Order: sequence, then C-alpha cells, then structure tokens
Amino acid sequence: MPVDILLDENFELQFAEGDFVFGESTYEHQRALLLADKGEIKLFPKNGVGARRYLEHAAPEELAREIRQEFFADGMNVQKIKIDENLEIDIEADYGD
Repeated sequence: MPVDILLDENFELQFAEGDFVFGESTYEHQRALLLADKGEIKLFPKNGVGARRYLEHAAPEELAREIRQEFFADGMNVQKIKIDENLEIDIEADYGD
C-alpha cells in the first residue's frame, strides 16, 4: 500500500494546516496511469494508458489489455477489470503487501 502526497480530483496538491496531505495513494496512481498518454510522464515516457484515445473507438477489450499491462508494469496485482458499454471502468487492483 503506497503512501504519497495526495491530489484532488483536478490533480492539484492537497493541503491541510499549511502542509501537504499524505495518505494511501493507489487510486491516484491508477487514475494517473489511466489518463496519461505515453510520453506525458517525463521520467517514464513509455508509461500511460491514454484512456481518452479509446473513447474514439469503442474497443473495451483493447482498453482492458492496455490497463492490465500498464498496471502490471507499475507493480500492481490486477484482480478484475470490467468495462461496460458506456466505457465506464471498474478496476480491482492493488500493490499487494
């Protein structure tokens, strides 16, 4: 379970009492990987799912495969990926202990 500086829904840093907010960050790592296109993460340019690209062509099996590969490469154990007809994504994945 990774602990990191937390971000809000707009990827802005969270602050409390004049300091960064720290907490469990698996969801934030997943969200960042899902939304980032390859090349957007400066230190790791080969990482990122680029989920927005899959909105242009409904290919849930391709999106699920890309998610599974990226999460695995990041060290996560993926138990379940479900993508419905509206391309809403339900993921069960964690870093294990």
